[in-house]
Amino acid sequence: MPSSLAAQLYTLRDFTKTPSDIATTLARVKKIGYDAVQCSALGPIDAAELAKILRNEGLTCCATHTGLDRLRDHTQQVIDEHRMWGCEYTAIGGFFQPTTAADEWVQFARSFNDVARKFAGSGVEIGYHNHSHELIRYGGKTAMQILVDQLDPSVWFEIDTYWITHGGGDPSAWIRKVAKRIPCVHLKDMLMSEKREQQMAEVGEGNLNWPGIFEACQEAGVKWFIVEQDVCQRDPFESLTISLRNLKAMGMS
Repeated sequence: MPSSLAAQLYTLRDFTKTPSDIATTLARVKKIGYDAVQCSALGPIDAAELAKILRNEGLTCCATHTGLDRLRDHTQQVIDEHRMWGCEYTAIGGFFQPTTAADEWVQFARSFNDVARKFAGSGVEIGYHNHSHELIRYGGKTAMQILVDQLDPSVWFEIDTYWITHGGGDPSAWIRKVAKRIPCVHLKDMLMSEKREQQMAEVGEGNLNWPGIFEACQEAGVKWFIVEQDVCQRDPFESLTISLRNLKAMGMS
C-alpha cells in the first residue's frame, strides 16, 4: 500500500534541544530514509531557520504539535510559521486536566471549537492527538466518543495506534470512526515484556494488527503515516530505522 511516511521528532527530543542539534538530527533522519517529519518537542529555534534546515535536507514538515495556549493566543503567528514550513496540519498533544464528568470533555470541545474557528480559511487545520485516558467511560460513553461527537468537523484527529490499544480500544475501529477527519496517524507498536508489562515497540516488532490498521487507514483517507515511539528500548535513531525497514517490508513507502 503506497503511503507517505514521516518521523515524529518527539521520538528524538533528547537530540533537538538547540538549533545545531536540530540540524544534525534532521540530517540523520533524512539519511535513515525518511522524507518527512512531524515537528514536535523542538528546543528554541527561529521559524525561518527551521524552514531553511528542512529545505536544505529535502524534508517535508507534514505536521506539528502546538500548545493550546499558542493556538488560542498567537493564532496568526502559528499560521505564518506553518505557511513558512509548507505545513497544513497542527494538533495539540491532548487534554490532560483531571476530569470527573462528561460535561468537562464537552466544555473542552466547545472551547477547542472556538480556537478552530480562528483558523478557518487559513490553510492550516488544527487537530487532537489521543492518549489512552480518552477511553475512560463516563456514563457509558468514552471521552473519545464525546470528542468525536462534539468537536467541529473541521477539527481532525491524530489517532495513535499504541495509546488506543493501551486504553483497551481497537485502533482500526477508531480510525474508521474518524474517517475523512484523519489526515495523519501515529504508528507505534505494543509488545508484552517478560514481566507482563505493556511496552512501546518499533512498528512490526509488537503485536498490533498492522494489515487491519492499514486497511482502515486507506478507507479513512489517511495522508501521512507518522512513526513515533515515546519510549525506546534502544537508541531512538535505531528504533526509527527498524520501524522504517519493517514498514517498507509491509509494502509502505
